[in-house]
Amino acid sequence: MPTEHHHVAAHATGIDGLMAMSLVSGRAFPRHTHDQYGLGLITAGGQRSWSGVGRVDAVAGDIITVNPGEVHDGAPLAGTRRAWHMFYFDPDLVQQSIGDHHASTELTRPALHDPLLHGLMRQLFQRLAGAPGDTLDLEERYCQLLGTAFSRHGSRRLDTAEDSMGNIAKVRQRLDDAPQLAITLRELADMAGLSRYQLLRSFTRALGITPHAYLLQRRVLLARRLIASGQPLSQTALDAGFSDQSHMSRAFSRQFGLSPGRYRRAFYPC
Repeated sequence: MPTEHHHVAAHATGIDGLMAMSLVSGRAFPRHTHDQYGLGLITAGGQRSWSGVGRVDAVAGDIITVNPGEVHDGAPLAGTRRAWHMFYFDPDLVQQSIGDHHASTELTRPALHDPLLHGLMRQLFQRLAGAPGDTLDLEERYCQLLGTAFSRHGSRRLDTAEDSMGNIAKVRQRLDDAPQLAITLRELADMAGLSRYQLLRSFTRALGITPHAYLLQRRVLLARRLIASGQPLSQTALDAGFSDQSHMSRAFSRQFGLSPGRYRRAFYPC
């Protein structure tokens, strides 16, 4: 018989409508429903569950899904504990993120094997478990996850029509003009007249990088100008929009291959 060991850890997301949990459990859950979309990643062991398509099994590396109001249960496979990460998305957040009128309202498979989706889920959990970062970065990650899930496993593919380059140019201009100011993916999407996922795809297709990556590059360039003006590094980090000097140093080093301090000593020794 499976052990009844049961542990649940909640992870703060800072995003309304997004919950994240990690679970290790030998418990069997009775049939129940959620009022959210669920995306889970099995990391150890396996689970057998009942769903609208019958019994399904999921093992380590597989992804489990559930739609709002969908009846399901869950029990460990082979009498062992299973471990999994779980995201729950409010339907409103899904609609705001990918444009529900362009997407299926349901994920069609309760258990699936998808290496791309697997990687996106792991990256998002690692992002939540790591040091705090920009809200824009977190928005990009969960929108990419949702868009990928619905486009690959929804009952209808997302409308992938791209917006005009003019609207993407507006977004780029906003990031160029004020990189030090915080902005959300929602604000950028509204500016372009797109869903968040559509903006993310369109911007990345046009420029080769995400809005968050582009914003970081613009902040680094602003920091370089401020360093050249003789401004202290701690103040430079704040004025360039970084959360702290350490955050600036990591981004600066990735872009230029040396830290802000070394850059100053090499090019502006006085």
